[in-house]
Amino acid sequence: MKPFVPQLVYIEPKALEYPLGLELKEKFEKMGMEIRETTSHNQVRNIPGDNDLQKYRNAKSTLVVGIRKTLKFDTSKPSAEYAIPLATGCMGHCHYCYLQTTLGSKPYIRAYVNVDDIFEQAQKYMDERAPEITRFEASCTSDIVGIDHLTHTLKKTIEFIGKSEYGHLRFTTKYEHVDHLLDADHRGKTRFRFSINSDYVAKNFEPGTSTIEERINAAVKVVEAGYPLGFVLAPLYLHENWQEGYLEMFKKLDEKVPEKYRKDITFELIQHRYTKPAKKVIEKRYPKSKLEMDEEKRRYKWGRYGIGKYIYPKDEEAELRSTIEKYIENYFPESRVEYFT
Repeated sequence: MKPFVPQLVYIEPKALEYPLGLELKEKFEKMGMEIRETTSHNQVRNIPGDNDLQKYRNAKSTLVVGIRKTLKFDTSKPSAEYAIPLATGCMGHCHYCYLQTTLGSKPYIRAYVNVDDIFEQAQKYMDERAPEITRFEASCTSDIVGIDHLTHTLKKTIEFIGKSEYGHLRFTTKYEHVDHLLDADHRGKTRFRFSINSDYVAKNFEPGTSTIEERINAAVKVVEAGYPLGFVLAPLYLHENWQEGYLEMFKKLDEKVPEKYRKDITFELIQHRYTKPAKKVIEKRYPKSKLEMDEEKRRYKWGRYGIGKYIYPKDEEAELRSTIEKYIENYFPESRVEYFT
């Protein structure tokens, strides 16, 4: 698929005090983009559209260039100690995505230009934990790879972490646009992970993202460039003939990933879950979605902050886990499963 190009750009005036802010303004002017001013990246008004659904879809193709004022990093368990905030929002239209509710009424994409401030804070966290390794997750609130061909903030972060003594970086993507990252000086300290799934899930619930084949092809480029590689299977979803669907996915992986790169591959397994607030938002934004969200077919699991999630019953969860782990053992015996949740 073609790389993301925003249809509308907003810029905070203070973002133009940073080199990256000026660079992006110039880039978007040359591309003939409509550029508007906003006082704050959290207060974007007047996104076009005749109704809420149109405004939502237009917001998903709107990029806001701003400054990250809050420099306290969120925690990011189980995958890392901290979330490093390079961007917020995503151009993809994955029906099940938790960003549907966490971003609520602000589904537009925000890119932050005060990268040095963010690095300074990251260094403080590394210094506090030294000599332990501090892992940073760069994709908690966005698919950063999806916009990095425009901003290159991820590339700068990869190289910043590469030069650090006690830092590691991780992120997940559903996009194939990795070519500009292949020559980054990563020094083996960034684990590049791709979110992959069965064809049924990708075709029905992941519009606006690269195909599974495109993601796997990009994963091969990445591992050949020396990056540690991982795959995030999320959400693992019990659709009709799911066993065959996931088996086909592993066969595609097996065909493409060269044997010599398989020793350090990681897998993260996340079953489909949803909250009641998420269900309401998903049904409003994707009214024709086939996503199954019947509470009668799920069990309730208490979550952080008192918001519980609906996950699969224990017998279905056990079958799902054992099936996927068996496929991993068959096709990628030297890899490791980091967790199932």
